[in-house]
Amino acid sequence: MAVTVIRDADWIVAWNADTARHCYMRHGDVAFDDTGAILHVGGRYAGAAETEIDGASRLVLPGFIDLHSHPSTEPSYKGIREEHGVPAMYMSGLYERSLAFNLDPEGQQAGATVAFAELLQSGVTSLVDISGAWPGWLDTLAASGLRGWVAPWFGSARWTMTTGHRLEYAWSDDGGRASFDAARRVMDEADRHPCGRLTGLYGPGVIDACTEELLRETVSAAETEGRRLTTHISQSVVEFNEMVQRHGITPVQWAQQIGLLGPRTILGHAIFIDEHSWLHWSTRRDLDLIAQSGAAVAHCPTPFARYGQTLEDFGRYLRAGVTMGIGTDTLPHNFLEEMRWATVLARVAAEDIETLQVSDVFHAATVGGATALGRDDLGRLATGCRADIVLVDTSHPAMRPTRDPLRSLVFSSCERAVAEVFVDGRQVVADGRATGLDVAAALDSLDEAQARMEADVPNHDHAGRRALDIAPLSLDLRA
Repeated sequence: MAVTVIRDADWIVAWNADTARHCYMRHGDVAFDDTGAILHVGGRYAGAAETEIDGASRLVLPGFIDLHSHPSTEPSYKGIREEHGVPAMYMSGLYERSLAFNLDPEGQQAGATVAFAELLQSGVTSLVDISGAWPGWLDTLAASGLRGWVAPWFGSARWTMTTGHRLEYAWSDDGGRASFDAARRVMDEADRHPCGRLTGLYGPGVIDACTEELLRETVSAAETEGRRLTTHISQSVVEFNEMVQRHGITPVQWAQQIGLLGPRTILGHAIFIDEHSWLHWSTRRDLDLIAQSGAAVAHCPTPFARYGQTLEDFGRYLRAGVTMGIGTDTLPHNFLEEMRWATVLARVAAEDIETLQVSDVFHAATVGGATALGRDDLGRLATGCRADIVLVDTSHPAMRPTRDPLRSLVFSSCERAVAEVFVDGRQVVADGRATGLDVAAALDSLDEAQARMEADVPNHDHAGRRALDIAPLSLDLRA
């Protein structure tokens, strides 16, 4: 058994089992072996070690857990989605963009490669990847070195638009059964992947495009097979109104009614619950229903902030007893920026600086995500846990002065100071760069794929518009 020791680390974020919270340690060792298990945290490691890493000028953290991501598509929207919204659809550009901009498989491969590198380089070691299955998905994810939960998208309907202000649905004849079966085959393939770090997770894409029967079958299958499941819910005012028109109750209340809420369920976003100020709804039940069910919420602040929307508020969800995690449902896939936005926007929404501290968001980004995935061996530095470890360079100018390294990391340096990352004891980031991915080649491919995608927009847009009509450049282009 080969042992690696991070020797005399400047700072360690260790797990305190007595308080069930993270804590700081100074000038200690972290040791792990080649099976990917942590052997020692804090103080001097006295055992033999084949490899020693100098811990001077290093902050040692548990790897972050990204609970909600779409790596294969989001990088292609750079320059397109940052300021794209539809006022007639409550500012959300989700539906128009999803229908008009279609990325081909080559572009998906390139986008995923870019996103996986961004995730690793911002300290993510585990992620939930919610994607439409594309050739090479599992092998590319495995090559990245990440620990992945693979959630192939399935559903009973696809979104359509025939006007610029109304969402419509094209329902499948079989209620989504074929897409459900196809997703299960991909999940089984993920479980069998030789890398040993991939796990299938049920992903009924969006609650408004799934029948009750399909969702009930998904819950039953997840319970029988011991899997987790995730779906987008309460992610827009459009969806909220659609579900109320169908069922007379909120999306969360309908989910509870049909048995979808539960400790195996990860709710993507859950922003527009019944108490949100944009809705002016009559009940105030949704938050308690989520908390009582044991379901987790994956919070992705950036895409909604760009629409002028926010969760109201992260601190309130925590105090209600909801398991909270963090995700990257946008570009860039910079997890540390999402942590910063989550902290700041909670205070804006609550009009109270005390509603949330960065330590709460850090807990959500590590232990919250691990809890949602049923993995108490992730998200913490403790003996017996997996060696998913991030080393931050505390000598980086953006980290100094380093009075409180976690605050310096989240509020000042973000990914710039992330130096090394290990997943299961194997190094996957060195000198701030992902080692297993050819990002330069992927970016070249992505440039070409984005151009193809834009050229194809008139064939998919309801009004036959060009990409530049939907998402103009930020400045006029003159000859």
